[in-house]
Amino acid sequence: MEFLWAFIIGGAFCAVAQILIDTTGLTPARILVLYVTLGVFLTAVGIYKPIVDFAGCGATTPLLGFGYSLAEGVRTAVDKNGLIGALTGGLTGTSAGIGAAIVFGFEIVRFAAPRRASAAKFRHVGGQRGSSRRAGAVSFYVIQLF
Repeated sequence: MEFLWAFIIGGAFCAVAQILIDTTGLTPARILVLYVTLGVFLTAVGIYKPIVDFAGCGATTPLLGFGYSLAEGVRTAVDKNGLIGALTGGLTGTSAGIGAAIVFGFEIVRFAAPRRASAAKFRHVGGQRGSSRRAGAVSFYVIQLF
């Protein structure tokens, strides 16, 4: 039953994000920031902790869960270290996720990057090369990789 609730709650969070993408002018980046900020806010007012207790990883895996981890890390660090914990707690609370993102990002780039890049083709944009049709004309070169 725990897996079912995790799936339902996590899926509901993702469905709401997809509805926001489809029906509003919000970009995915803005929705990401909205979800992380909402996770921090809901944790600060005490609403998100019961959701995490009920749904488990269904509530901690989405972006709202990242905001929850940030807020809990800050809360724990402030209780332990005082005011300086407000600066260090967010990174401490989310260091595993940030570290995993960095490692996996490097590995994906390493394995997905082409082994040998083909020669770059240069194309001149903005008139003829060396042309001074107008004063202060700027020539732009665009690199096209094919």
